[in-house]
Amino acid sequence: MVPIRDTIPSQKKPMATISIIIINAVIFFNQILLPYEEGLNIVMEYSFIPVRFLNNLLNPKAYIPLFTSMFLHGDFLHLLSNMWSLWLFGDNVEDEMGSFRFFLFYILTGFIAGFAHFLSNPMSNLPTVGASGAIAGIMGAYFLMFPHSRIVTLVPFIPFFIRLPAPIFLLIWFVTQVRSGLMSGFHGEALGGVAWWAHIFGFLGGVFLYKKFVKKEDYW
Repeated sequence: MVPIRDTIPSQKKPMATISIIIINAVIFFNQILLPYEEGLNIVMEYSFIPVRFLNNLLNPKAYIPLFTSMFLHGDFLHLLSNMWSLWLFGDNVEDEMGSFRFFLFYILTGFIAGFAHFLSNPMSNLPTVGASGAIAGIMGAYFLMFPHSRIVTLVPFIPFFIRLPAPIFLLIWFVTQVRSGLMSGFHGEALGGVAWWAHIFGFLGGVFLYKKFVKKEDYW
């Protein structure tokens, strides 16, 4: 299922969401315009590699790739799918948190996702890149914050558009991540190299932490 849009308009211009999208896009296009060796060196230096992290736990610099890897992507489709999901779910969550809190929340759930990926396979030497763990946190927050929203969804191979309640859409997404994570076991290379446990725990981080970031005036 491909999410097309939700049914809740933004109340304010989502400056943090837009900024994150722009930063990711600029980094990606700068990266692919570099000579191959230079681009590869950037990926190796700034991506998150679990075994490298394991071997340098006491070195503060080892934690930097947990942050920088959120702004790197493997290819254009990877970038496009992540940024589309961020745009779809991020604007409404940012409305309720404010731009600064939203950005902190995004980074925090991204860190949680990165640590989950590390714990799932600490001996992996594969570079991990992408914003999907942080975006999963945004989706987890949206799951509880907007129970009455609908997601206009394209069903592939039909094609057919349906309006799913947002909690149902996101629950289906989460269950597919758990299923894939369990099928892959506690290691990151299986099933196409997707960091399923990063998605799962990024989402759960969003579910359990979002209230800490919502603006106080939004509480009853």
